[in-house]
Amino acid sequence: MKTLLITGMTGLVGSYVKAVAEALGWQVRGLSRKPEGRPGLYLWKPNRGELDPRALVDVDAVVHLAGAGIANGSWTPERKRLILDSRVQGTRLLSEALAALERKPSVLVCASGASAYPYGPETWDESGPWGDSFLSDVVKQWEAAAGPAREAGIRTVHGRFGVVLSPQDGALAKMLPFFKAGLGGPVGKGTQHLSWITPDDLAQAILHAIRDERLEGPVNMVAPQTVSNATFSKALGKALGRPAVLPIPSLAIKLRYGQMGEETILADNRVKPAKLRDAGFAWDQPEILPALRHALYG
Repeated sequence: MKTLLITGMTGLVGSYVKAVAEALGWQVRGLSRKPEGRPGLYLWKPNRGELDPRALVDVDAVVHLAGAGIANGSWTPERKRLILDSRVQGTRLLSEALAALERKPSVLVCASGASAYPYGPETWDESGPWGDSFLSDVVKQWEAAAGPAREAGIRTVHGRFGVVLSPQDGALAKMLPFFKAGLGGPVGKGTQHLSWITPDDLAQAILHAIRDERLEGPVNMVAPQTVSNATFSKALGKALGRPAVLPIPSLAIKLRYGQMGEETILADNRVKPAKLRDAGFAWDQPEILPALRHALYG
């Protein structure tokens, strides 16, 4: 039986990855800041440089998901520093520890972001250029922090995630109360596009990246097609059986959330999953309306 180590295993994506991996016959263990009394979890505190070495013994693959939430309130200078440091420090600590092992894992899949690319009307695959946003800079430093593992010969995949559609957490969870009350609708002009994926498909994509040795470097983990904000709003209203026609002015988002709103809710983020498609990955939920219904009702 092969062993998979996951950081962020108790979070939204981590819980899905754990379930899929165990269904495929993997033995799964995790790293956590609070592992006490929780079987299979080992201590790590990246901000202090602490990592229980027992977690790394005879590990065959590693999935690194830990990092502070992007959309949890406005981006104060302190919050932006936490967003960056929680990703860079954790990735560097883990990569250095893996590189130092005598028996190294064959693959490291690190979470990353589809915000790596420039915002605007062009759709980017993995060969696209870096953007000039705060989140693009975070992604650049985040991926660079995995250098020690890469240089030690560990195949390293940077899963550039789109918006993960879940009613429990993230963007969809924040929208639901308004849409359920019939107060939802397009934001601004509604023409800005969203790169998205369901948690089920994301977990399957991560396991596909572990198994497929052709996948390395940045891999866009998003649905095959982006959707405009207006299309997304209409689909969510339809999935809920509620009207979704009340527009939300861009100015309201900027005043409420500042830079965070501009780089997430208002950003035109168009990304296509070229490497996953070429590697033969099959999405269970490639269309937005069925995906939303699946996310909401199973």
